[in-house]
Amino acid sequence: MDASPNGSSALHERVIESLGADIVSGRLAPGARILTTDIAERFGASRSALREVVRVLESMGLVEVRRRAGVEILPPERWNPYSTRLIRWRLAGPDRIETLHALSQLRSAVEPLAARLAAEHAAPAQRTALIAAVTGMTERAREADEAPYLEHDVAFHAAVLDASGNPFLAALGPVVGEVLRGRTQHALMPHEANPTALRLHQEVAFAITEGRPDEAERALAAIVSEADQAVQAVADVTPGDADVTDSPEEGR
Repeated sequence: MDASPNGSSALHERVIESLGADIVSGRLAPGARILTTDIAERFGASRSALREVVRVLESMGLVEVRRRAGVEILPPERWNPYSTRLIRWRLAGPDRIETLHALSQLRSAVEPLAARLAAEHAAPAQRTALIAAVTGMTERAREADEAPYLEHDVAFHAAVLDASGNPFLAALGPVVGEVLRGRTQHALMPHEANPTALRLHQEVAFAITEGRPDEAERALAAIVSEADQAVQAVADVTPGDADVTDSPEEGR
């Protein structure tokens, strides 16, 4: 194992990423047991470092330590569905489309409500952040599948959740952000933003800043619905292959 702090940290992350992805993809099946000595040998890591890795995986509900029997892989129903790292692994796996649909159902219940509350409670600084984010999206609309547009989009949705004034809704910002990043990473965004989707984002921003809760809620619901329909359209065109896309007009 690399003795330097940076080397140790890099190896620690590599082991977590490798084991986590193996578990989420099913390569390490529920009920299987692994020994820390085997993992240490595979990665060239110390046993003390492996204990830290196991603690991280335990915190996500992926594994459980069995006394004198190694580390047991837990079934999906035991996993923490709100772990952003776990969401990232799921979106990289074979069930990407189903995962996105499930997350869209969550978003459809949460984000329109957040938009309504934001229109009622947003502070001036939060309104400013929302307008800045949607302005950035508009300026980068011709490169909607690239990082700058993505980060403005992430900032927009985080601003809506934060402006709701509800800390439990605001805490879902990283979850929504991981969904948006996953769709960009896996080529589920068009190169040029859908004009309707962009207009809906603008409507949400203006409705919140002008204190119109009904309109904010309705426009945000339309954004999430359109995003889900676009992803499902990709699945219908290419069944069983979540990596093939035809530049969907994505609402996000």
